[in-house]
Amino acid sequence: MADLFADEPQTEAATNAPLADRLRPAALDDIVGQEHLTGPDGAIGRMVAAGKLGSMVLWGPPGTGKTSIARLLADAVGLRFVAISAVFSGVADLKKVFAEAKVAARTGQRTLLFVDEIHRFNRAQQDGFLPFVEDGTVTLIGATTENPSFELNAALLSRCQVLILHRLDGRALTQLIERAEGEVGRPLPLTAEAREALVASADGDGRFLLNQVETIFDIDLHQPLDPAAMAALLHRRVPVYDKNREGHYNLISALHKSLRGSDPQAALYYLARMLVAGEEPLYLIRRLTRFASEDIGLADPQALVQCLAAKDAYDFLGSPEGELAIVQACIYCAVAPKSNAAYSAQKAAWRSARDTGSLMPPQHILNAPTKLMKDIGYGKGYAYDHEAQNAFSGADYWPEEMEPQLFYEPSERGFEARVRERLDHWQEQRVSLQRKG
Repeated sequence: MADLFADEPQTEAATNAPLADRLRPAALDDIVGQEHLTGPDGAIGRMVAAGKLGSMVLWGPPGTGKTSIARLLADAVGLRFVAISAVFSGVADLKKVFAEAKVAARTGQRTLLFVDEIHRFNRAQQDGFLPFVEDGTVTLIGATTENPSFELNAALLSRCQVLILHRLDGRALTQLIERAEGEVGRPLPLTAEAREALVASADGDGRFLLNQVETIFDIDLHQPLDPAAMAALLHRRVPVYDKNREGHYNLISALHKSLRGSDPQAALYYLARMLVAGEEPLYLIRRLTRFASEDIGLADPQALVQCLAAKDAYDFLGSPEGELAIVQACIYCAVAPKSNAAYSAQKAAWRSARDTGSLMPPQHILNAPTKLMKDIGYGKGYAYDHEAQNAFSGADYWPEEMEPQLFYEPSERGFEARVRERLDHWQEQRVSLQRKG
């Protein structure tokens, strides 16, 4: 895969190379947007200053300089640079790389092995790196766009430092445009508004931005493009989103927490991000339904009804018409009073059931369908609450070996405030009946 940020002599071939290749920086100081790593106080800056380089995993979005950093690190500490891609390489390629690294080591030349898309190697292939990293045959730098804790073996991770690269911000992307203008020798033919829109459309990806810049430079334009004309020329960028990987979990987490924080505007934004990127609408309805029980519960019982109604509406209408029902459920959940009392009660009750799961209920509430069961006391003394005063007997329903527990504690918010009043009333009645008994 093409490397956005690595130095290369300006031969005739290089001059005709893509703009992104021609703008590869010649030193770590030229890397944009990753100063937290490459600066004097950053992890990489400190390694270079010490002249000692350890194995690492560079984790970050596409087009943020992972390949460049690896190449420039090899130059900075005097290591032999070898690059492979996990997409195109297999076991035979790895064996060859390790064999050549051993030969180079005998002559005093250490090897930096850069593995792009390292998460594409399976677990067994990742294990194959371990002995060569441990004995110093190679210094490994892996690059990945995926969360290393999910995609890389724990054994390999324990031998590498994970460094996180940031998506390029507006300032860094603007720097790349300015470098491109210097390389081409003329300003980019865009209005100020179109220039801002171009930076925004890159979504933090420097390689994508430079490819778009090159497209604009390659077209003979007689006047600067405004945002609409530029969008028509370049087409829109498809949102970066993989429904099976970390981006999926990041966005659903952001949606859930925005709902919990009662921010309907942010919740709608993340809902839109996922739907626009192609998320399955029914998945989002399932998450909203779970939220209605976990974070709202009886503070507003209608939240669960709204989510189930949204599911029925979407089943009936499909996309895109049915997505409005999902939006309605999302807004309802965001503005509803919040309570996790039912969720907390479930966890406490489940924990208690696991700890005391063999205890028998008291005999007076056991069913007695046979004469034998009646003879041994099943159902004896049961108080039928509808025949008691105020339809409340105040009986003890807990196993004899177990003290009554408090699992559900309603909040003072929404409908749960009324539920709390009822529970308090029944507790007062229970205490009163016990005193009389």
